Amino acid sequence: MRRVLVPLLLAAVTVATPAAAQQKDLASFLPQARRLMKQAPFIDTHNDLPEMLEARSHGDFSKDDPEKPLARIDTDLPRLKAGGVGAEFWAAYVPSMYDGHGAAKQAIVLIDQIHRMNARSKVLQEATSADGIMRAFKAGKIASLIGIEGGHAIENNLSVLREFHGMGVRYMTLTHGSTIPWADAATDSARHKGLTPFGHEVVREMNRLGMMVDISHVSDGVMSDVARTSVAPLFFSHSSARALADHPRNVPDSILAIVGRKGGVVMANAYPGFVDPVGAVKMRDVFEVERRFRKLFPNDPAKVDSAFGAYINGPEIPRGTLGQYVDHIEHIIKVAGPGHVGIGADLGSLEIHPVGLEDVSRFPYVVAELLRRGHSEAEVKGIMGGNLLRVMRETEAVARRLQRERGPSMATMAQLDSNAVRP
Repeated sequence: MRRVLVPLLLAAVTVATPAAAQQKDLASFLPQARRLMKQAPFIDTHNDLPEMLEARSHGDFSKDDPEKPLARIDTDLPRLKAGGVGAEFWAAYVPSMYDGHGAAKQAIVLIDQIHRMNARSKVLQEATSADGIMRAFKAGKIASLIGIEGGHAIENNLSVLREFHGMGVRYMTLTHGSTIPWADAATDSARHKGLTPFGHEVVREMNRLGMMVDISHVSDGVMSDVARTSVAPLFFSHSSARALADHPRNVPDSILAIVGRKGGVVMANAYPGFVDPVGAVKMRDVFEVERRFRKLFPNDPAKVDSAFGAYINGPEIPRGTLGQYVDHIEHIIKVAGPGHVGIGADLGSLEIHPVGLEDVSRFPYVVAELLRRGHSEAEVKGIMGGNLLRVMRETEAVARRLQRERGPSMATMAQLDSNAVRP
């Protein structure tokens, strides 16, 4: 989730917890939490800061410098450091409105911004692998990685996918809010009943390249299709539990069980509309609203983005709490197992947050809450990042094997999807 260029609706807030004593109890676990975050990397797999910087100043760091505190944004590098973050996946987010209208170019603009941010940073260290994350962590730096949000960025071409991998992209979310020519979105009509034949080939080529196949935002049919086709572990970069907040963006228990059996990981999303059950109901048609704005402003993506941002950050959306966020983590543990959950908070462009998780500096409180609830240090380290590192290493091992067995796929959508209908 995201949003840009809308006045921040944050006022002075009294932390809403069941009792003041509980807050004192939570704070007592912070020293232990910070100690664990120095021992093992805290990895967050989805942050939309690049989108915000592009919208505010076209990525001009002389106007918006992420090395310094950024006003009206929940993420900057000083707060990432204060929050004990060991690795961050930056989202190169491509809004659905770019499908067929320069989607690859939009992704490249954000990827370039991330590379420029890395090159000038005293805090970040570029990484493209699990070992790279650990090297940065041991050097006292924040590992900086890239994920593309929106499979329409490859413009239906596997050559473009391979070029993105060469630029350092290590996961791709197959869809965003709208169905694309080869995959159904969770929040749009299921035109393909899952993946098309070309969509399956995209998954196979991502396996061969070593890119994690991100099935956040996709329909249940696509989740099931990827589970059947992918030989690498399943991966959700920023999704929560549908059983607790009934939104199609969240993961149903039937898929969570498969994630556990297949060794995957669900990185829990903190956006209130996907965490709070009332918020989930209010936001159920959120991406239909986005499509209406696209029709209203067909030639003005910035206006679409601004109007959509005002909607999703509206005062009628319940904020929820950090405790509710951890409830989602615990539900994923209950169904999939403790080795199959992590953090994909979806901060960076949020203007509403769970109370207690107002920006990236608050991540130690997530760790403290897990400890307060009785999770072992080993289990908490897995949630912090160990589970994600395992999935990355297994994905990398699959790629090494497949690259010995076959070369790049030369298949095209025209060949495989002769009857494909463009949404």
